[in-house]
Amino acid sequence: MPSKKKKFNSRFPPARIKKIMQTDEDVGKVAAAVPVIISRALEMFIESLILKSGETTMSRNAKTLSTSHIKQTIESEKKFDFLHDLVANIPDHQPEEE
Repeated sequence: MPSKKKKFNSRFPPARIKKIMQTDEDVGKVAAAVPVIISRALEMFIESLILKSGETTMSRNAKTLSTSHIKQTIESEKKFDFLHDLVANIPDHQPEEE
């Protein structure tokens, strides 16, 4: 009987995630399900960040999501505290283009 390999739909390729994980010498073998789970968690994280940033954009009556909106979201949401260092050099507010 031929083996059935399950195909997981993910936006981030599990093979690439596994390769990135294994660049750390402290990481040993990685089970097949781990990159798929990491991929899904990454999708959910990005979705959450973008939805919250979209709310920020709408609250400013802007039509385009900008880096300053993402920065404001990261600074205002406690769950994104670990990203503060990444957005420290981004200007607080950029003029909206119409």
